[in-house]
Amino acid sequence: MTPEKRAEYWGANLRLLAILLIIWFAVSFGAGILLVEPLNAFSLGGYPLGFWFAQQGSIYVFVALIFIYAASMNKLDQKFDVGEE
Repeated sequence: MTPEKRAEYWGANLRLLAILLIIWFAVSFGAGILLVEPLNAFSLGGYPLGFWFAQQGSIYVFVALIFIYAASMNKLDQKFDVGEE
């Protein structure tokens, strides 16, 4: 791989990581801490929604982001022809 392609690949990887980390931060910190009071007006499974996000929701989002990252990296690897065969 040429140095230009390597830099482009690394930049795409960092952009993906930044987007996923921002989503994780927004869900875990935003929904679990900052917006807990407005979210508690709703309930999920009998628990206030803000409490649910703080206890379980952010973990579910984190696990989903792991799968999204793996799928996105597979596509990125194929695009730059560095995928596993």
